[in-house]
Amino acid sequence: MTASVVVTGLGIASPNGLGVKDYWSATLGGKNGIGRITRFDPSSYPARLAGEIPGFVAEDHLPSRLLPQTDRVTRLALVATDWALQDADVDPAQMSGFDMGVITASAAGGFEFGQGELQNLWGRGSQYVSAYQSFAWFYAVNSGQISIRNGMKGPAGVVVSEGAGGLDAVAHARRQIRKGTSLIVTGAVDASICPWGWVAQLSTGKLSTSDEPARAYLPFDRDCRGYVPGEGGAILITEDADAARARGARSYGEIAGHGSTMDPRPGSGRDPGLRKAIELALADAGADPGDIDVVFADGAGDPEPDRIEAEAITAVFGARAVPVTVPKTMTGRLYSGAAPLDLAAALLAIRDGVIPPTVHVDPCPDHLLDLVLDQPRPASVRSALVLARGSGGFNSAMVVRATE
Repeated sequence: MTASVVVTGLGIASPNGLGVKDYWSATLGGKNGIGRITRFDPSSYPARLAGEIPGFVAEDHLPSRLLPQTDRVTRLALVATDWALQDADVDPAQMSGFDMGVITASAAGGFEFGQGELQNLWGRGSQYVSAYQSFAWFYAVNSGQISIRNGMKGPAGVVVSEGAGGLDAVAHARRQIRKGTSLIVTGAVDASICPWGWVAQLSTGKLSTSDEPARAYLPFDRDCRGYVPGEGGAILITEDADAARARGARSYGEIAGHGSTMDPRPGSGRDPGLRKAIELALADAGADPGDIDVVFADGAGDPEPDRIEAEAITAVFGARAVPVTVPKTMTGRLYSGAAPLDLAAALLAIRDGVIPPTVHVDPCPDHLLDLVLDQPRPASVRSALVLARGSGGFNSAMVVRATE
């Protein structure tokens, strides 16, 4: 089946804004959500900046019974799902549970919860380890808790392809809707800003060690120096277009095309796979390069990956032939949550006719990209391409476009 699948609801938890309205206003205004870590003392670590979500109090949004069994990442995901369902005007209690499913992505799971329980085990004894440790740390926990909370008994799953996972999950949701499921909750939220999670991230050697929030994460910049991690992401409500139209739902746009590839083994001499992923996504959408009005780039913030991405974009579209933006310069890289947040931004760009900016970047002229810098750019946006890559060679590309 090739039924059209649309996004009818958005729920956003981002370092520069909670909720669609606050996030979009902050992003168009260039508000930076990157700063010194406050969730623990980072002074002894080589990297000390992150994109933290301020002002989120789980007790204000969730019943007390859920708090002992959930990590911060799951609390954020549950609340973002509530917001997305409200935005879509969907009451799960009024639908058959088997007509609804949940497919999210994860890169880390509940790291902070796991750290706390390991500290209890080592410091106090096994009798002090919560029974909830059996699942609260698990990378599939967001999908499970969302489905339980909302009575969703249809297709469920989790995609683990690191930073590419958010797009891959949305693509999988589209496949399930084409098979007959009415509604899929999808997207991703990640959060592992705790000492245990931080050490794991530092082990990659790719984190920026700058202490300047405005100069720490600089994709496609002359002085790029690694990336700044963040927490958060976006949850999307996806539905069959005809069913959404029949119930009078507002559509942000269509999930029009997707492509995914793996990079070849290092040293093989073969080309990276990102260009092919772009070409597959365009073909799946039935689109030509000239149909794309903006590219939301992955933006690794590292010289070699940035070069590879810039070359893939220019190989498909031409030199400086399409506007390119990296709004995650305001949030940091949110792992599996980053690409769904970019998808949300792309859909809002289509809605409002404006491309959000890439902040703080002094572009390297070798990349031949038309980066949208510092200020939003008014534009007629009908189709957008979102790119994402994950550690280990994952590449994912997705086309979203306006619906009538």
